[in-house]
Amino acid sequence: MDDLLRTLTPQVLAAVVRRYGDFGQCEDAVQEALLAASVQWPRDGVPDNPRAWLITAASRRRIEMWRADRARRRREQTIATQAVPDPPLVPDRDDTLTLMLLCCHPSLTPASQVALTLRAVGGLSTAEIARAFLVPEATVGQRISRAKQKIRAGGARFRLPPAAERPTRIAAVLHVLYLIFSEGYSATSGPTLTRVELSAEAIRLTRTLHEQLPDDDEVAGLLALMLLTDARRPARTDSGGELVPLADQDRTRWDAAMIAEGVALVTAALRSGPIGPYQLQAAIAAVHDEAPRVEDTDWAEILGLYDLLAAVAPGPMVTLNRIVAVAMVHGPQAALEGLAAAATEPGLAEHHRVAVVRAHMLAMTGDRAGAGHNFRLAAAATQSEPEQRYLAARADGLEQMPVVRRDPSAR
Repeated sequence: MDDLLRTLTPQVLAAVVRRYGDFGQCEDAVQEALLAASVQWPRDGVPDNPRAWLITAASRRRIEMWRADRARRRREQTIATQAVPDPPLVPDRDDTLTLMLLCCHPSLTPASQVALTLRAVGGLSTAEIARAFLVPEATVGQRISRAKQKIRAGGARFRLPPAAERPTRIAAVLHVLYLIFSEGYSATSGPTLTRVELSAEAIRLTRTLHEQLPDDDEVAGLLALMLLTDARRPARTDSGGELVPLADQDRTRWDAAMIAEGVALVTAALRSGPIGPYQLQAAIAAVHDEAPRVEDTDWAEILGLYDLLAAVAPGPMVTLNRIVAVAMVHGPQAALEGLAAAATEPGLAEHHRVAVVRAHMLAMTGDRAGAGHNFRLAAAATQSEPEQRYLAARADGLEQMPVVRRDPSAR
């Protein structure tokens, strides 16, 4: 039943917001309807039309809130005793896309966009979001509250933005979904390597967006990227929950169905229109996933794809990952020269992955002391406990480890 409620949440909220307009109060009304359903449905059974039931319950609650507000403002007893009008008919259309665009309004910070999207579209409670991101529940609650206030103060309307604004607004939605997935797949801090509830929710929401925008190649590209990346998750940790790098993973544990779906999505997207950054990242992931053994990886193709990605959407992580591909194609010395220049960029100067990549490159050249030193630097800089243990172990055992050519960046 939890899955059903989570799936219906954005549809119900979108319908109520479209009817009444005030996002904050409508979201509160929907949360109360969901709470009522979680109590009544296990006892009385799931209704024949659960979506209509929730919309009706939320509409009634929203009307009650409206009456209470009117009563307080006008101090008129007659307002409070007026008959409640019938809730509107349940609309046939799905306004989930409009709701996503509202949650990712450009006036909000990325942190607020993420929290509001997970709450309003994903159906996660404030406590669930707080646990997923390892922040106090009060912090998440404040972010959501401020986001609602900002949307209300800015006069944002529940409707699709003008056609000229849609590409930019949809790009913001994709970025938020990517952030949610990335934190779920590689947690930036805490005792576990992954937070499956976040990566799974990001995939579900991106599927929903793909259903709304089936002809958008970047939406398809992002969904493909998530599927191709998450397909490796079963092999990313051992039985004790410790990190297993890509080169050492048991590829028979990868999810073949997810890989096939992701490859089909990105192949179709690349053929049909302009190439975007999510499509290129998905193509890189596909090259990794389709290699039956690590030594079969086509690094020349990966380097070519990173060259395209650097031209389309340059960024610190693109630069760093391209350097890894350079090492695998042209050797570690060429990569170290590129890394020395890239390490001064603002987005990379303090990032622990620079030390990780440098350590791997130095190990490939035979400089074990330098590699061990950089592994320790990286271990001290990351807040992910499994990554700390893995990097420290690499440093500790470097003298006994053979020098191999491996990909330090692939996740």
